[in-house]
Amino acid sequence: MPDQFLYGVEVVLNGLMAGVLYALVALGFVLIFKASGIFNYAQGVMALFAALTLVGIMEGQVPFAHLINAIFGTEVHHFGWHVPAVAAIILTILVMVALAWAVQQFVMRHLVNQEPIILFMATIGLAYFLEGFGDLMWGSEIKKLDVGLPQGASLWVEENTAWLGGESFYGFFIDQLDIVATVVAAILVIALVLFSQYTKQGRALRAVADDHQAALSVGISLNVIWVLVWSLAGFVALVAGIMWGAKSGVQFSLSLIALKALPVLMLGGFTSIPGAIVGGLIIGVGEKLFEFLVGPLVGGATENWFAYVLALLFLVFRPQGLFGEKIIERV
Repeated sequence: MPDQFLYGVEVVLNGLMAGVLYALVALGFVLIFKASGIFNYAQGVMALFAALTLVGIMEGQVPFAHLINAIFGTEVHHFGWHVPAVAAIILTILVMVALAWAVQQFVMRHLVNQEPIILFMATIGLAYFLEGFGDLMWGSEIKKLDVGLPQGASLWVEENTAWLGGESFYGFFIDQLDIVATVVAAILVIALVLFSQYTKQGRALRAVADDHQAALSVGISLNVIWVLVWSLAGFVALVAGIMWGAKSGVQFSLSLIALKALPVLMLGGFTSIPGAIVGGLIIGVGEKLFEFLVGPLVGGATENWFAYVLALLFLVFRPQGLFGEKIIERV
Protein backbone atom coordinates (compact mmCIF):
# COMPACT_ATOMS: atom_id res chain seq x y z
CA MET A 1 0.00 0.00 0.00
CA PRO A 2 1.20 3.58 -0.63
CA ASP A 3 3.03 5.05 2.36
CA GLN A 4 0.98 8.27 2.23
CA PHE A 5 -2.24 6.27 2.63
CA LEU A 6 -0.76 4.37 5.58
CA TYR A 7 0.27 7.62 7.24
CA GLY A 8 -3.33 8.76 6.82
CA VAL A 9 -4.55 5.57 8.54
CA GLU A 10 -2.07 6.23 11.35
CA VAL A 11 -3.48 9.76 11.73
CA VAL A 12 -7.01 8.33 11.99
CA LEU A 13 -5.94 5.80 14.65
CA ASN A 14 -4.22 8.50 16.71
CA GLY A 15 -7.28 10.70 16.28
CA LEU A 16 -9.47 7.93 17.70
CA MET A 17 -7.16 7.64 20.70
CA ALA A 18 -7.18 11.42 21.29
CA GLY A 19 -10.96 11.43 20.94
CA VAL A 20 -11.27 8.89 23.75
CA LEU A 21 -9.39 11.25 26.08
CA TYR A 22 -11.73 14.11 25.12
CA ALA A 23 -14.71 11.84 25.72
CA LEU A 24 -13.51 10.94 29.23
CA VAL A 25 -13.82 14.59 30.23
CA ALA A 26 -17.17 14.98 28.45
CA LEU A 27 -18.61 12.04 30.41
CA GLY A 28 -18.48 14.05 33.64
CA PHE A 29 -20.49 16.86 32.05
CA VAL A 30 -23.09 14.40 30.75
CA LEU A 31 -23.58 12.67 34.10
CA ILE A 32 -24.33 15.87 35.99
CA PHE A 33 -26.42 17.39 33.22
CA LYS A 34 -28.57 14.24 32.97
CA ALA A 35 -29.27 14.26 36.70
CA SER A 36 -29.79 17.94 37.38
CA GLY A 37 -29.83 19.94 34.17
CA ILE A 38 -26.68 21.70 35.36
CA PHE A 39 -23.85 22.40 32.96
CA ASN A 40 -20.93 21.78 35.30
CA TYR A 41 -18.28 24.28 34.28
CA ALA A 42 -16.08 22.92 37.10
CA GLN A 43 -15.62 19.46 35.55
CA GLY A 44 -12.20 20.28 34.10
CA VAL A 45 -11.03 21.70 37.43
CA MET A 46 -12.35 18.58 39.16
CA ALA A 47 -10.06 16.51 36.92
CA LEU A 48 -7.16 18.79 37.88
CA PHE A 49 -8.00 18.63 41.59
CA ALA A 50 -8.29 14.82 41.47
CA ALA A 51 -4.90 14.52 39.73
CA LEU A 52 -3.27 16.94 42.20
CA THR A 53 -4.69 14.99 45.14
CA LEU A 54 -3.52 11.67 43.70
CA VAL A 55 0.03 12.92 43.19
CA GLY A 56 0.07 14.52 46.64
CA ILE A 57 -1.05 11.32 48.35
CA MET A 58 1.36 9.13 46.36
CA GLU A 59 4.33 11.35 47.20
CA GLY A 60 3.38 11.75 50.85
CA GLN A 61 3.06 15.52 50.48
CA VAL A 62 1.79 17.51 53.47
CA PRO A 63 -1.48 19.26 52.51
CA PHE A 64 -1.36 23.07 52.85
CA ALA A 65 2.41 22.82 53.43
CA HIS A 66 3.08 26.31 52.03
CA LEU A 67 0.42 27.85 54.26
CA ILE A 68 1.64 25.98 57.35
CA ASN A 69 5.23 27.02 56.71
CA ALA A 70 4.25 30.65 56.15
CA ILE A 71 2.25 30.82 59.40
CA PHE A 72 4.54 28.85 61.71
CA GLY A 73 7.91 29.45 60.06
CA THR A 74 8.52 25.71 59.57
CA GLU A 75 10.01 23.83 56.61
CA VAL A 76 7.63 20.88 56.40
CA HIS A 77 6.85 19.52 52.95
CA HIS A 78 6.60 15.71 53.06
CA PHE A 79 5.64 13.07 55.59
CA GLY A 80 8.57 10.91 54.51
CA TRP A 81 6.62 8.03 52.95
CA HIS A 82 5.24 7.04 49.56
CA VAL A 83 1.81 5.49 49.04
CA PRO A 84 1.34 2.73 46.40
CA ALA A 85 -0.65 3.81 43.34
CA VAL A 86 -3.67 1.55 43.99
CA ALA A 87 -4.02 2.69 47.62
CA ALA A 88 -3.57 6.33 46.55
CA ILE A 89 -6.30 5.98 43.92
CA ILE A 90 -8.70 4.54 46.52
CA LEU A 91 -7.93 7.40 48.92
CA THR A 92 -8.41 9.93 46.12
CA ILE A 93 -11.81 8.41 45.31
CA LEU A 94 -12.78 8.93 48.96
CA VAL A 95 -11.63 12.55 48.72
CA MET A 96 -13.76 13.07 45.58
CA VAL A 97 -16.79 11.54 47.33
CA ALA A 98 -16.21 13.93 50.25
CA LEU A 99 -16.00 16.77 47.74
CA ALA A 100 -19.30 15.64 46.19
CA TRP A 101 -20.95 15.67 49.62
CA ALA A 102 -19.58 19.17 50.33
CA VAL A 103 -20.81 20.50 46.97
CA GLN A 104 -24.27 19.13 47.66
CA GLN A 105 -24.35 20.22 51.30
CA PHE A 106 -23.06 23.76 50.90
CA VAL A 107 -24.03 24.72 47.34
CA MET A 108 -26.53 22.62 45.40
CA ARG A 109 -29.16 21.93 48.05
CA HIS A 110 -29.68 25.68 48.40
CA LEU A 111 -30.33 26.05 44.66
CA VAL A 112 -33.07 23.47 44.06
CA ASN A 113 -35.49 24.66 41.33
CA GLN A 114 -33.46 27.77 40.60
CA GLU A 115 -32.99 29.03 37.04
CA PRO A 116 -30.37 27.15 34.97
CA ILE A 117 -28.23 30.29 34.66
CA ILE A 118 -27.96 30.51 38.46
CA LEU A 119 -26.83 26.89 38.67
CA PHE A 120 -24.34 27.48 35.87
CA MET A 121 -22.90 30.53 37.64
CA ALA A 122 -22.59 28.44 40.81
CA THR A 123 -20.42 25.91 38.96
CA ILE A 124 -18.23 28.74 37.62
CA GLY A 125 -17.69 29.87 41.21
CA LEU A 126 -17.00 26.27 42.23
CA ALA A 127 -14.40 25.96 39.45
CA TYR A 128 -12.43 29.00 40.61
CA PHE A 129 -12.73 27.94 44.24
CA LEU A 130 -11.41 24.43 43.51
CA GLU A 131 -8.55 25.81 41.43
CA GLY A 132 -7.45 28.12 44.24
CA PHE A 133 -8.06 25.45 46.89
CA GLY A 134 -5.98 22.93 44.93
CA ASP A 135 -3.16 25.45 44.58
CA LEU A 136 -3.25 26.18 48.31
CA MET A 137 -3.47 22.50 49.25
CA TRP A 138 -0.87 20.94 46.94
CA GLY A 139 1.14 23.79 45.41
CA SER A 140 1.22 25.15 41.87
CA GLU A 141 4.36 23.52 40.48
CA ILE A 142 4.15 21.01 37.63
CA LYS A 143 4.00 17.45 38.96
CA LYS A 144 4.79 14.11 37.35
CA LEU A 145 2.09 11.47 37.64
CA ASP A 146 3.24 7.85 37.43
CA VAL A 147 0.71 5.17 38.35
CA GLY A 148 2.43 2.45 36.37
CA LEU A 149 0.63 2.99 33.06
CA PRO A 150 2.72 2.07 29.99
CA GLN A 151 3.86 5.01 27.89
CA GLY A 152 5.66 5.53 24.62
CA ALA A 153 5.14 3.93 21.24
CA SER A 154 3.83 0.39 21.13
CA LEU A 155 6.67 -1.67 19.66
CA TRP A 156 4.28 -4.58 19.08
CA VAL A 157 2.06 -2.43 16.85
CA GLU A 158 5.07 -1.03 14.98
CA GLU A 159 6.61 -4.44 14.35
CA ASN A 160 3.35 -6.01 13.20
CA THR A 161 2.37 -3.21 10.82
CA ALA A 162 5.75 -2.37 9.26
CA TRP A 163 5.19 -4.95 6.48
CA LEU A 164 2.21 -3.00 5.16
CA GLY A 165 4.39 -0.32 3.53
CA GLY A 166 7.68 0.11 1.78
CA GLU A 167 11.18 0.68 3.10
CA SER A 168 10.35 4.18 4.36
CA PHE A 169 7.37 2.98 6.46
CA TYR A 170 8.27 1.66 9.91
CA GLY A 171 4.82 0.74 11.18
CA PHE A 172 2.02 2.62 12.93
CA PHE A 173 3.07 4.87 15.81
CA ILE A 174 0.46 4.30 18.53
CA ASP A 175 1.02 5.45 22.11
CA GLN A 176 0.52 2.70 24.70
CA LEU A 177 -1.14 5.15 27.09
CA ASP A 178 -3.75 5.96 24.44
CA ILE A 179 -4.50 2.24 24.03
CA VAL A 180 -5.00 1.90 27.80
CA ALA A 181 -7.23 4.99 27.82
CA THR A 182 -9.36 3.49 25.06
CA VAL A 183 -9.88 0.25 27.00
CA VAL A 184 -10.63 2.12 30.25
CA ALA A 185 -13.10 4.45 28.53
CA ALA A 186 -14.92 1.51 26.92
CA ILE A 187 -15.28 -0.25 30.27
CA LEU A 188 -16.39 2.99 31.95
CA VAL A 189 -19.05 3.73 29.35
CA ILE A 190 -20.47 0.21 29.49
CA ALA A 191 -20.59 0.36 33.30
CA LEU A 192 -22.30 3.77 33.30
CA VAL A 193 -24.89 2.71 30.72
CA LEU A 194 -25.70 -0.45 32.69
CA PHE A 195 -25.91 1.58 35.91
CA SER A 196 -28.23 4.15 34.32
CA GLN A 197 -30.55 1.59 32.72
CA TYR A 198 -30.71 -1.34 35.10
CA THR A 199 -30.22 -0.12 38.68
CA LYS A 200 -32.68 1.51 41.04
CA GLN A 201 -30.31 4.43 41.61
CA GLY A 202 -29.85 4.90 37.87
CA ARG A 203 -33.60 5.07 37.27
CA ALA A 204 -33.95 7.51 40.17
CA LEU A 205 -31.22 9.62 38.61
CA ARG A 206 -33.17 9.82 35.35
CA ALA A 207 -36.38 10.64 37.23
CA VAL A 208 -34.69 13.55 38.98
CA ALA A 209 -33.41 14.79 35.63
CA ASP A 210 -36.96 14.84 34.21
CA ASP A 211 -38.69 16.63 37.09
CA HIS A 212 -37.30 17.48 40.54
CA GLN A 213 -40.70 18.02 42.15
CA ALA A 214 -42.21 14.83 40.72
CA ALA A 215 -39.19 12.85 41.92
CA LEU A 216 -39.58 14.30 45.40
CA SER A 217 -43.29 13.42 45.42
CA VAL A 218 -42.54 9.70 44.93
CA GLY A 219 -39.97 9.58 47.70
CA ILE A 220 -36.70 10.08 45.79
CA SER A 221 -34.16 12.02 47.85
CA LEU A 222 -32.56 14.82 45.86
CA ASN A 223 -29.71 15.01 48.37
CA VAL A 224 -28.79 11.35 47.91
CA ILE A 225 -29.09 11.47 44.12
CA TRP A 226 -27.02 14.62 43.75
CA VAL A 227 -24.28 13.32 46.05
CA LEU A 228 -24.27 10.13 43.99
CA VAL A 229 -24.07 11.88 40.63
CA TRP A 230 -21.37 14.33 41.78
CA SER A 231 -19.44 11.36 43.17
CA LEU A 232 -19.70 9.59 39.81
CA ALA A 233 -18.60 12.77 38.05
CA GLY A 234 -15.70 13.02 40.50
CA PHE A 235 -14.68 9.44 39.72
CA VAL A 236 -14.82 10.14 35.98
CA ALA A 237 -12.78 13.32 36.60
CA LEU A 238 -10.19 11.21 38.45
CA VAL A 239 -9.91 8.78 35.52
CA ALA A 240 -9.56 11.67 33.08
CA GLY A 241 -7.06 13.37 35.38
CA ILE A 242 -4.95 10.19 35.56
CA MET A 243 -4.88 9.78 31.77
CA TRP A 244 -4.19 13.42 30.96
CA GLY A 245 -1.81 13.86 33.91
CA ALA A 246 0.21 10.80 32.91
CA LYS A 247 0.31 12.09 29.34
CA SER A 248 1.28 15.73 29.86
CA GLY A 249 2.01 16.18 33.57
CA VAL A 250 -0.21 17.56 36.32
CA GLN A 251 -0.32 21.31 35.88
CA PHE A 252 -2.99 23.97 36.16
CA SER A 253 -3.47 24.15 32.39
CA LEU A 254 -5.00 20.67 32.81
CA SER A 255 -8.25 22.39 33.80
CA LEU A 256 -8.54 23.76 30.24
CA ILE A 257 -9.33 20.28 28.91
CA ALA A 258 -12.92 21.16 29.77
CA LEU A 259 -12.90 23.59 26.85
CA LYS A 260 -12.06 20.73 24.47
CA ALA A 261 -14.99 18.78 25.86
CA LEU A 262 -17.50 21.47 24.80
CA PRO A 263 -17.43 20.60 21.08
CA VAL A 264 -17.69 16.93 22.04
CA LEU A 265 -20.89 17.64 23.96
CA MET A 266 -22.34 19.73 21.15
CA LEU A 267 -21.83 16.88 18.71
CA GLY A 268 -22.87 13.99 20.94
CA GLY A 269 -25.60 15.72 22.92
CA PHE A 270 -25.60 16.82 26.55
CA THR A 271 -27.74 13.90 27.76
CA SER A 272 -26.16 10.90 26.05
CA ILE A 273 -23.33 8.82 27.53
CA PRO A 274 -22.66 6.97 24.24
CA GLY A 275 -22.96 10.34 22.50
CA ALA A 276 -20.04 11.68 24.54
CA ILE A 277 -17.87 8.85 23.24
CA VAL A 278 -19.01 9.19 19.61
CA GLY A 279 -18.61 12.97 19.76
CA GLY A 280 -15.12 12.59 21.19
CA LEU A 281 -14.12 10.17 18.44
CA ILE A 282 -15.48 12.48 15.72
CA ILE A 283 -13.63 15.48 17.15
CA GLY A 284 -10.40 13.51 17.65
CA VAL A 285 -10.36 12.00 14.15
CA GLY A 286 -11.65 15.18 12.51
CA GLU A 287 -9.02 17.52 13.92
CA LYS A 288 -6.15 15.11 13.21
CA LEU A 289 -7.27 14.42 9.64
CA PHE A 290 -7.95 18.11 8.96
CA GLU A 291 -4.47 19.01 10.20
CA PHE A 292 -2.96 16.21 8.08
CA LEU A 293 -4.80 17.06 4.87
CA VAL A 294 -5.56 20.78 5.06
CA GLY A 295 -3.12 22.09 7.69
CA PRO A 296 -0.11 22.34 5.34
CA LEU A 297 -2.21 24.39 2.89
CA VAL A 298 -3.28 27.02 5.46
CA GLY A 299 -0.16 27.25 7.62
CA GLY A 300 -0.99 24.55 10.20
CA ALA A 301 -2.30 24.90 13.78
CA THR A 302 -5.81 23.92 12.66
CA GLU A 303 -6.25 21.63 15.68
CA ASN A 304 -6.75 24.73 17.85
CA TRP A 305 -9.95 25.79 16.07
CA PHE A 306 -11.31 22.93 13.96
CA ALA A 307 -13.39 21.39 16.77
CA TYR A 308 -15.12 24.68 17.54
CA VAL A 309 -15.97 25.37 13.89
CA LEU A 310 -17.47 21.88 13.59
CA ALA A 311 -19.44 22.46 16.81
CA LEU A 312 -20.73 25.77 15.43
CA LEU A 313 -22.04 23.99 12.34
CA PHE A 314 -23.84 21.47 14.56
CA LEU A 315 -25.37 24.28 16.62
CA VAL A 316 -26.77 25.81 13.42
CA PHE A 317 -28.15 22.64 11.81
CA ARG A 318 -28.66 20.18 14.70
CA PRO A 319 -28.45 21.98 18.06
CA GLN A 320 -29.46 18.89 20.10
CA GLY A 321 -26.45 16.95 18.79
CA LEU A 322 -26.36 13.50 17.25
CA PHE A 323 -27.81 11.67 20.27
CA GLY A 324 -29.47 14.47 22.22
CA GLU A 325 -33.20 14.65 22.75
CA LYS A 326 -35.05 17.19 20.64
CA ILE A 327 -37.18 19.24 23.00
CA ILE A 328 -40.41 20.72 21.64
CA GLU A 329 -42.21 23.20 23.87
CA ARG A 330 -45.88 23.71 23.09
CA VAL A 331 -47.48 27.02 23.92
